[in-house]
Amino acid sequence: MSAVFLTADELLRGGPTGLTHAVERALWHLGFADVRLIDGAGDNGADLLAVRDREQWVFQCKWKASGRVDRCGIDDLERARVRYRADKSVLATNTDVNHTARERRQALSGVGIDITVWDGATLAAIGARMPTSVPSPYALRPYQSAAADAVEETLYERGSALLVLATGLGKTVVGGEVIRRHLSANPEARVLVVAHMKELVGQLEKALWRHVPKEVPTRLLTGESNPGGLDGVLVGTVESVLRVARLGYRPDLIMIDETHHVAETGQFAELLDICDSARQFGVTATPWRGDKFDITARFGAPCFRMGIAEGMSAGYLAAVDYRILVDNIDWDTVRNASSHGYSIKDLNRSLFLPQRDEEIVEHLRSAWRDTHDPRAIVFCQTKEHAEHVARLLASADSAWGNATFLHSGLSRQRRQILLNEFRLGRVPLITCVDVFNEGVDVPDVNLIAFLRVTHSRRIFVQQLGRGLRLSPGKEALRVLDFVTDIRRIAATLDLRRALDATETEHLDLRRSHGSHIEFSDETIGTLMDHWIRDAADLETAADDVHLQFPDTTGIQ
Repeated sequence: MSAVFLTADELLRGGPTGLTHAVERALWHLGFADVRLIDGAGDNGADLLAVRDREQWVFQCKWKASGRVDRCGIDDLERARVRYRADKSVLATNTDVNHTARERRQALSGVGIDITVWDGATLAAIGARMPTSVPSPYALRPYQSAAADAVEETLYERGSALLVLATGLGKTVVGGEVIRRHLSANPEARVLVVAHMKELVGQLEKALWRHVPKEVPTRLLTGESNPGGLDGVLVGTVESVLRVARLGYRPDLIMIDETHHVAETGQFAELLDICDSARQFGVTATPWRGDKFDITARFGAPCFRMGIAEGMSAGYLAAVDYRILVDNIDWDTVRNASSHGYSIKDLNRSLFLPQRDEEIVEHLRSAWRDTHDPRAIVFCQTKEHAEHVARLLASADSAWGNATFLHSGLSRQRRQILLNEFRLGRVPLITCVDVFNEGVDVPDVNLIAFLRVTHSRRIFVQQLGRGLRLSPGKEALRVLDFVTDIRRIAATLDLRRALDATETEHLDLRRSHGSHIEFSDETIGTLMDHWIRDAADLETAADDVHLQFPDTTGIQ
């Protein structure tokens, strides 16, 4: 059976964007990894970058309403090959190349530069021959199969379901498996996948290609992308999907990604109410919201859940060597906390003395040297802070000469290029603010440093999760936490207690897994554990809440 998205009619109908999109999906079926779209101004002649067998491939996509591609297409691709240091280069077109392009290609071949052409006929043949499903070296893990079973069963029992899996455990994989099963039983079904932001929607569609057979189209619906139809699997932002739902679009199955964004009222709630005849399920790693709304009121209690501690102890998440650097504690504040009843805001301002750049560099250098094939993310406070730290690190050590920053102020194209170079090891260290919070898969990361203040347990768990994914050759995730917020300490202590409890239940796993969370000064760690256990639920307390801590008489 042919891939519907590579047929001549579909490629012609899709236009320039559709051709690139079709080639991108085909690459996953052909066994490529880390396929990234970089089309746009300043792309240096490249539309797609992809990796296969540790080789960098570059693709130039030339759509033509009629006629053939001339030698400019070959020249653009050759420029891209040099710019991205590609091992292989491919020109893809829905038509063919003309004689000047063939002559140019032959001339380049004469000097050892091979340019491959995928014309319209070749693309159709690829679509017919390629596997129905995207090949994967991994089978579903036992808990993922169990989670999919639970979601499927709950959907058919009550029409809604909620899945909670820690970052790195594959919530999108489980969601994709539920969708695959639904399409297998109902090939003509309409499936809707919704997220809260455009960047996440694009990543979701690509992730679902691993689960959707080639004969089922996937459509992307955002403020900038309108599909030619609404059949198959529609992946869109809540604003755009709500618009077509108001006009009559009705799916059979709905998946809400990052379900913690669903509130009691608002666009998600309206969409789910309009499409109440559809089976609806949500997936999230962090089910907590900033307001008091409980998402179980919409989806019911989680039908399956696995947290970070369980994932680590079972060996499904990387072991973590977590070091909380609290050498900058003001002990006078500790002594006076009980009698003064500090607010959280006052405590954070008084308790933690500023870390000097030199201290941060030395701690990071030590961890870097102790890590095999280090690949690091450094979370910073602001965009300006990320840029400053990137420059600081690039000049501080020759190993970090290519260190760079990545934040939302950069173009999507630039971010994709940097992530590709990061995956290949050409950029070994990236500083950022929040780009890695949701949806970005970087399994090779084995070193994380927190230089920022985050009051949100959800954001902390998301950022930590960027490094917890397993990867070949990855021994463990090292974490340096230059903590400046007592709520962060509360969150890490909570994780340490969960790890201790889980490993006590599974003593055989404790010996083999070896995760641990330590304070640079365990005297402080013991004190903090005592303080926070008795003081308050700091993770949800407001800045102006005054806390009563135990007496610290006797601290020297």
